[in-house]
Amino acid sequence: MHTQLAVLGGGPGGYAAAFMAADLGLEVTLVEAEARLGGTCLLRGCIPSKALLHVARVISEVDELREDWGVRYGQPEIDLATMRQRKGQVIDTLCKGLTQLAKRRQVRVIHAHGRFQDSATVQLVGDDASVPEDGVLTYDHLILATGSEAACPTALAVESPRVMDAAGALELADVPSSLLVVGGGYIGLEMGTLYAKLGSRVSLVELTDGLLPGADRNLVNPLHRRLDKLLEGRIFLSTRLGSLGERGDKVEAAFEGPEKFGTEHYDRVLVAVGRRPRTQGIGLENTKVELSHRGFVAVDAQQRTMDPQILAIGDVVGEPMLAHKASRQGAVAVEALLGHPAAFEPAAIPAVIFTDPEIAWAGLTEDQAKREGRRVSVATYPWGASGRAQALGRTEGLTKWIIDPASERLLGCGIVGSNAGELIAEAVLAIEMQCEVRDVVESIHPHPTLGETVRNAAEVFLGTATEIYKPRR
Repeated sequence: MHTQLAVLGGGPGGYAAAFMAADLGLEVTLVEAEARLGGTCLLRGCIPSKALLHVARVISEVDELREDWGVRYGQPEIDLATMRQRKGQVIDTLCKGLTQLAKRRQVRVIHAHGRFQDSATVQLVGDDASVPEDGVLTYDHLILATGSEAACPTALAVESPRVMDAAGALELADVPSSLLVVGGGYIGLEMGTLYAKLGSRVSLVELTDGLLPGADRNLVNPLHRRLDKLLEGRIFLSTRLGSLGERGDKVEAAFEGPEKFGTEHYDRVLVAVGRRPRTQGIGLENTKVELSHRGFVAVDAQQRTMDPQILAIGDVVGEPMLAHKASRQGAVAVEALLGHPAAFEPAAIPAVIFTDPEIAWAGLTEDQAKREGRRVSVATYPWGASGRAQALGRTEGLTKWIIDPASERLLGCGIVGSNAGELIAEAVLAIEMQCEVRDVVESIHPHPTLGETVRNAAEVFLGTATEIYKPRR
């Protein structure tokens, strides 16, 4: 079987590239090892986790009504079977939609594992009827979009159903009485929040001295305070987990750190210490593709690898490992193949942590500016001055802009608070369009909304913020 363009991997980057290429007239074959399209994001990541986090958020809102507004409800009853079924329905609906879109675009979909025989040939292994009889697919070009997989240190690699990765946690086998989350990154925090709201006694251990390593501390601190209350102080920083071992119906964890030392037993353990690119075992050594020391595929601004027939997108090419980054890179790769003047050179890639409160940022961060020795101005607007935040009882948030003091261009934005993930989109557009502070200030925002805080933070820079008194220096 031969095709103009093969795409290896059917996740957000792979199917976006395949669909766009078909729309632009190419003959496309999409190879996906799973029985359904969607990749980790749809099947075991972004979509199911956010569906379940919606449940956790509604439970939180009910708790807030009880505590702050005098509205009385009984304690929630968790029906895990119904919750799993609802999560499955969300996934099924989206997967079926992708299958139909592939058919309408006449994208040939093959469900099989692909391994490179050489730069122009992939060997397909699978039982699906779509696999050609000889199992060989040749192509003019191929876009590699195999994504990433959970990483696990050897000391924590325990063969036990009680030790889970993120995908296992999303299966919701039960709500354990006690759960240890290993890793203070976004996966650990999101899943820890979910299980705590469902009723587990959650503890969290992080090797570094802060949650969400690398994120802006101004944004992390409000989240840390709220999580510390939710987990009743069971957040252990600067602490190493030396080992895990199954002991009867419990998992024994050995802690080594100033905040936690010794052993303790848990019903379940979630290991969420990062992800690694899925570049091993697919025959890349039979091509001219080059890998970095961390195993990422080396690409240029057009997503081309060192092999002239192979391009690569998404998690396999490096940080940040985000679905929306992969989708954009897929579009760039297709445009580059067709000779369009395309390049992946974004000024801002938004990142969102779907905890409670949410954290979102885009563009230059304050810490990054310090590391690079760049002179910037920082304008911060506390949500305590927001009428909408006061009405919601969620005043712990803040919105901040990173600004070039000479040109007054907007370079970066960070938000912590309710719906921060929705609010960051305006900031991304402003940064990409090279807007200046006044462009945001002079754009009328609806009142009362949390979106106003994006404008309010810009007003802080100008010294014209109405709800707070902070003259410009």
